[in-house]
Amino acid sequence: FADGVILELGKNIAPSGEIKILDIDGLHVYPGLISAGTTIGLVEINAVRATRDHAETGWLNPNVRVERAYNPDSEIIPVTRSNGILLAHVIPIGGRVSGTSAVMKMDGWTWEDCTFKSPTGLHINWPTMRISNSNSKKKSQEEKLNDRNEALEQLDTMINDAKAYKAAVSSGTQEGVDMRWEAFIPVLNNDIPVFIHAQRSLQIKAAVEWCSKNDLKMILMGGADSWKEWEILKENDIPVIYENPLSLPMRRDERTDTKYTVPRKLWEKGVKFCTIGSTSNFQTPHQRGLPYHAAMTAAFGLPKDEALKSITLYAAEILGISEYVGSLEIGKDATLIVTTGDPLEITSNVEIAFINGAQTDLSDRHKSLDNKYREKYRQIKENSQE
Repeated sequence: FADGVILELGKNIAPSGEIKILDIDGLHVYPGLISAGTTIGLVEINAVRATRDHAETGWLNPNVRVERAYNPDSEIIPVTRSNGILLAHVIPIGGRVSGTSAVMKMDGWTWEDCTFKSPTGLHINWPTMRISNSNSKKKSQEEKLNDRNEALEQLDTMINDAKAYKAAVSSGTQEGVDMRWEAFIPVLNNDIPVFIHAQRSLQIKAAVEWCSKNDLKMILMGGADSWKEWEILKENDIPVIYENPLSLPMRRDERTDTKYTVPRKLWEKGVKFCTIGSTSNFQTPHQRGLPYHAAMTAAFGLPKDEALKSITLYAAEILGISEYVGSLEIGKDATLIVTTGDPLEITSNVEIAFINGAQTDLSDRHKSLDNKYREKYRQIKENSQE
């Protein structure tokens, strides 16, 4: 590769004398892994409020752009990068309408350097549809039902106001600029999708109906019950960014392996999907575990090559960046990793990584602490022997 682009693939390449050659005999080359949903770069220490910048106040924040808050100096980024995750879809998670997300490179001096694609889409947290049978101390069933209906009415009012604003802009009658409604214009034009965060069947069905009614391009995030609603998802060509396979079932009467088997079921039904860890800001430091989420889905029936694609090519396709990354092909970006073995295996290490053809530093805080304490106990052992 040269100038960040793969020029040739094969066993008998004859490079010119100007090209640097790396001896990776016995190692393996894979495309860089992609985390398709995370708050990395927006949260450093969840217990410290000053280091959390993943949410704005209020329920309606379509104008929020996460890349502006991305912290390229986060200590979590090198730790994640060391395990082969080279691109991250960074998302906002607060309010009903959280803002727009961006795909960020896991290396760079500034947020501008790190931005790979922005905006990726608008994020909406779908209201809870299920009304529990029991009355809580705080709210009765009737109050919960009213809250749900009010939230759904808010979404309808919001999209109608956005359409009215777009029409006014198109006709030249709009006075002034409202950044909230400006953010909706690419959504209404289907230039970018709406990422609907929903887990349960009732939420998924309501969200699909709402997006279909308003002619919006939808991507489902979360999707714990997506395997139950595969028909409506496939019929409407809605991909799923499946969240957190390494978690417990949502219901007491479900099998303990329910969350592990969802990707296999989606694959069998022909629903496009990719796999992520948890989007919770509590789990941001654990993004390095992304390959092991995919590995668990392989252990429970998903073919291993499909599990790998779920964190590489399929993630790139769903995020609209597969023209550049997600696989090793001539003409694509040289964003790749060199490993000691299968990246889904916990025993494999990433030895070398390139982002857009530039070799990236794989040192991190975990490795420095490892070296520090290995030296500490080496010295203690040496002194005790003396």
